[in-house]
Amino acid sequence: MDRVTSRWGRILIQLILILFAIYSIVPFTWTALQSIKTVRDAGARRPKLLFSPTMENYEDLWLRSTPENPEALAFFLLLALVLLVCALLFAQYIPGRRTLVYGLVTAGFAALLWAIPQLLDTDRFYDFFLNTLIVTVGTIVISISIGCLAGYALARYVGLMGVILLLAALAFRALPRFAYVLPYYWIGSALNLLDSRILVIITLVAVNQPFTIWMLRSFFMEVPKDLEESAMVDGANRLTSFLQVIVPVAWPGIISTALFTLLLAYNEFLLVRVLTQTNWTLPVAISRFTGGEDPRHLTLAAAASVSATIPIIVVILFFQKHLVKGLAAGAVKG
Repeated sequence: MDRVTSRWGRILIQLILILFAIYSIVPFTWTALQSIKTVRDAGARRPKLLFSPTMENYEDLWLRSTPENPEALAFFLLLALVLLVCALLFAQYIPGRRTLVYGLVTAGFAALLWAIPQLLDTDRFYDFFLNTLIVTVGTIVISISIGCLAGYALARYVGLMGVILLLAALAFRALPRFAYVLPYYWIGSALNLLDSRILVIITLVAVNQPFTIWMLRSFFMEVPKDLEESAMVDGANRLTSFLQVIVPVAWPGIISTALFTLLLAYNEFLLVRVLTQTNWTLPVAISRFTGGEDPRHLTLAAAASVSATIPIIVVILFFQKHLVKGLAAGAVKG
C-alpha cells in the first residue's frame, strides 16, 4: 500500500480514526460511569454526568460483608498487585533467568488469588472470576500445545494427508457453536463431568483447535527450514530443534494465537451456560443482572462488566508488542 502524501488525505484518515476510537471508547466509558453511580443516578431520566461517585456497587458485587479495616486491606492487596505487575513488566532488568522470574511472578499471582478469600468475605462473583481464570488458562495451555505440534507438522508435511487434515479442521471450524453442545453434554453426562471446569475446557479446546492449527501453521511456514536443518546437523533431534530453534523464532505468532484463544475462552457464554449449572464463568454470571425488574441490577451489571473487562485490557496492553509482531509476521510472505 502506497503512503498517503496528501495533507488533506492524512487529515481525513486521522479524523476517521479519531471518530472510530470515540465510537469504541464511549460505550465502555459510559458503563464505567454507571458502575460508580447510585441506583437513583443511574436510572435518572436525564443522564447525569456530574454525580457523587460510590464504590458500593463493587463492594456488593465482590464482597458479602465489608471488613472492619477495608482501607488497610485494600492498600495491602493493591500494593501486592502493583509489585507483581511491575516485576512482570521489568522482568528483563531483574538479575537471574527470565523464566525463573516469570515462574515466581506466576506463583505470586496464584498466592494472591488464594489469599484474597482468606482475608475477605468474598461473594460468589469472586468464585466465578476464579472459574474464568482456570478455564481460560487451561484452554490456552492445551490448545497452544496441541496447535504448535500440529501446526508445525502440517507446515513441514506436504503430502495429501496433510491437505485432508487441514480441510477437516476448516470444516469443523465452520460448524456453528451449538453443534458442539449436545455431543459434549452427552459426554459430560456419561462421564459424570457436567458442571465441571474440565468439561468446559475440553469443549473449548475442541472448538478452538482448528483455528490454532491453521493460524500456527501459517506462522511456522514463514520460518525457514534451514534453521532446523542446521540444528539437526549440529546433533539436535527434531523435537529439540523445534523447541529451541523454531519456537523462539515463531514466538510472536504463538503469543498472537494465544491471545485470540484467551478472548474466545474468556468471553464464551453459550457452551458454559449449557454445560454448567453452578460453576459459571464471568459472561454467564453477568447475564444474571441483565434481566428482572430489580433496578439494582443496572449498576451491578455495569460494575460486573467493568470488572470482567479490566483483566483483558491489562493482558492486551502487556502483550501488545508481541501481538503486533505476530500479526505482521503472519500477514507478510517471504
